Amino acid sequence: MKESNIQNSIRLALNPYAIIFRTNVGRVKMADGRFFDSGLNSGHSDLTGFRKSDGKAIFLEVKNEKGRLRKDQEHFLNEMNKYPTIVAVVRSAEEAVKIVMEG
Repeated sequence: MKESNIQNSIRLALNPYAIIFRTNVGRVKMADGRFFDSGLNSGHSDLTGFRKSDGKAIFLEVKNEKGRLRKDQEHFLNEMNKYPTIVAVVRSAEEAVKIVMEG
């Protein structure tokens, strides 16, 4: 399954419990040949938000069954894990709900 499909299913499944935003990072080549980076820093989690019950921040990196973290993603998750947040790599909506509810 494509990661974008997993992200969408997670967003729907978490709707009763959390406010979740899909974060995007992109690079665009401008007319003069320069590149413009948009969005958040490299490695930022795919889905971010907060739990409705207590406002606890959530950072979820979504991977399919074969997906692996890049170094910048691993670094970002490690940094966010230093704080009282919910941080995880998730591969399904069911896993995401369980983590958010238990975190």
